[in-house]
Formats: sequence, structure tokens, C-alpha cells
Amino acid sequence: MTQTPPHVERPLEITSLSKSWGDYTAVKGFNVRIEPGEFVCLLGHSGCGKSTVLSIIAGLDNATEGGVCIDGREIDTPGTDRGVVFQSPSLLPWLSAIDNVTLAAAQVFPHLTRAQLRQHAMKYLTLTGVDDVATGSPADLSLGTQQRVAIARALSLEPRFLLLDEPFGMLDTLTRFDLQDTLLAAWEKSRKTVVMVTHDIDEALYLADRIILMTDGPASYVGEIIGVPFERPRARAQVLKHRDYHSLRNRVLDFLENHANHGKG
Repeated sequence: MTQTPPHVERPLEITSLSKSWGDYTAVKGFNVRIEPGEFVCLLGHSGCGKSTVLSIIAGLDNATEGGVCIDGREIDTPGTDRGVVFQSPSLLPWLSAIDNVTLAAAQVFPHLTRAQLRQHAMKYLTLTGVDDVATGSPADLSLGTQQRVAIARALSLEPRFLLLDEPFGMLDTLTRFDLQDTLLAAWEKSRKTVVMVTHDIDEALYLADRIILMTDGPASYVGEIIGVPFERPRARAQVLKHRDYHSLRNRVLDFLENHANHGKG
């Protein structure tokens, strides 16, 4: 009897991606290959097209030219294989934290009973450290706690890809650090492929395997890709003390200051 070969995950491939609105081109000729289980950060100045690229990967917007391929198939619609977390938590205010997560999980696991779905949701609320507020209303939760619930909701889909659009951008520094640690711990356990938009250099260096630097718009593109050599699992203090930390940080700063888009396209 012939056995079915095991599924081998293939890279997420973005090829010659361009996005225009009328005469304005936001992104042009964007190319990158993201390996399974890799944590990648898109970094660049505000308005350079980072979120545009992420929206196209999520299937929330369509490319004008080129596109995004998963398993060799071009995608142009949303799917539960991609969990998305935005800068704003975007929780449904009339549902409790656990019901927000349960509602999402039910789209992927319709065969589970309500009790099983709540157990599934609680697993991810625990993973993100907010199981103690499971029955709380979003209005009664801090912004940082709401964002933990939003991350739990995305993870509850058990997606292949976790797409994060500046998820900590609205938070104070201490809460931001706390959630970075939470995200990193959750990622270490799941090893999902992560694509995260950020404009914070230190955040990218702490979290990512590679940093994809985008030129300034219009017609932004991949200007440089920097590998991050810090061993995993990571601790913030060890990363900050690493001999390569400041040279890598300066390399990113140099790109942002001196290698922006000089009229390509």
C-alpha cells in the first residue's frame, strides 16, 4: 500500500509585488522569500508601504502587479491559514474576552462543541497570560490586555502564518516590552511563520530572525535584508549585551538615514 508522503511546508513567496492607486505607486517590485517557521520584521519609515504589503499577504487587499504565493498558489483573499493582529485590538465590545476568541476559533473548528471551543480558547488566553480576565468585557480591560486577547484570538485559529501590523504601537514602553516577551514565548512554542510590521529598531532586533528594510515611498521596495544572529530562546538583557547588537542597530539606522528611495520607479 502506498503511503501518502508527509506535507512539506513551502516558503511564503512575494514576487514582483506592486501596488498602485491611480497615478500613485506605494510599493513597486517587492521581492522576498520567507521560510516556514521564520520570524520576519518589515521595517521602514512611516508611510513606506509596510502595512500595504502585509494587507496583501493577508488577502485584505490585492496587488496591482505580482503577488503572494503560498504552497505555490497565488492568494488574493483572506484565509484562516493567516491570523492577523492590528495596531488596535479590534475586539467585539459586546462579547467577553473568551467569547471573542471562541467566535474566531469556531470558524476553523466547527466540529467542536461549545464547551470544547471554550477550552480551546482558554488554552490561548492562558498562553498570552490573560486567562484571569476571560469573562471580562473589552471595555473593562486595559489596552495592553485587550491586545493580548487579540493575539490569543489570532493564535486560536492555529494559522500557519501570523501577521502583525505594529501590534504594540499604541502601548506604553513597559507594556510594549511585556507583550514582546509574551509574543516571543508564544512563538517559541508554536513556531508559526511570523511577518511583523514595525518601525522600532530595537523591537525588530529582539524579535526577528531577519529584518527586511524598506525604502521610503513612493514606489518603495526591499532595500536590504539583515540577518539577526542572536541565539534562541532570547532574553532581552542578553540580546542588549551581545557584541553585535550595536553594530546591527547602527546598520539599520544607516540604511534609514542614507539609503532611502532615491527615485526608483
